[in-house]
Amino acid sequence: YYFPSDLIARLTGRDSMTPPRSMIFVGDGDFVKIGQEFKTYFVELADLQPSDRVLDVGSGIGRMAIPLTNYLSQEGEYWGFDIVEKGVEWCQDHISPRFRNFHFQHSDVYNKLYNPNGRIQAQNFQFPFANESFDFVLLTSVFTHMLPSDLENYLSEIARVLKTEGKCLITFFLLTEASEELVRSGHSTLDFGFKVGACLTIDESTPEKAVAYKQEFVERLFGQYGLKINQPIHHGSWCKGDGSLPYQDLVVATKDSTL
Repeated sequence: YYFPSDLIARLTGRDSMTPPRSMIFVGDGDFVKIGQEFKTYFVELADLQPSDRVLDVGSGIGRMAIPLTNYLSQEGEYWGFDIVEKGVEWCQDHISPRFRNFHFQHSDVYNKLYNPNGRIQAQNFQFPFANESFDFVLLTSVFTHMLPSDLENYLSEIARVLKTEGKCLITFFLLTEASEELVRSGHSTLDFGFKVGACLTIDESTPEKAVAYKQEFVERLFGQYGLKINQPIHHGSWCKGDGSLPYQDLVVATKDSTL
């Protein structure tokens, strides 16, 4: 007898849309659990609606897309782009054929850690989408690997493609008095000991490994581009080392209708 592979996956508990461990390049932790965790944040903190048009900046290998396949309706739409081509290709092969409103594309943007041969500098990259074309934009573990000029350009692009009153959810490593004290005292899981312009990093030779920003700097930059931060900012456990969720800091913002 012949059994379709996706039926076997459902019967055995192995989801055919979960990439093999050897291909996952998006960080430590349980791939499925983290995706489901962030889906909850998108809905509860950013009011994501099933009919929304969603942009995933740094879509990786589908960790955020997969849990959204059973949330977004046919009226909704998902677009993701990433600088790591193998992740985009896996999503195109395993997600898009089953969910026609999920789209993935490769952007050949330089990053010393993830795409060292990239042709386009992140500070010059324009998102390949029209103005005000998305209800919701998400970035998970993107700005934690980007330097200041690149971050600023991406933030301006987020503001450009968001609809008025649209929302974004972005993760950071944010430096506050409390988190800086935990770093100094050795209680943090990351030691941001090297200053590079307006940020700090854990690795002077490859700054993109992990990048932290002063919270005041991030707040000013959001305001500069008409993104009003929805208080409170949700600080993560990276600097506490207690294993609680989320690990990174979560910033939710709304595109200001007055700007």
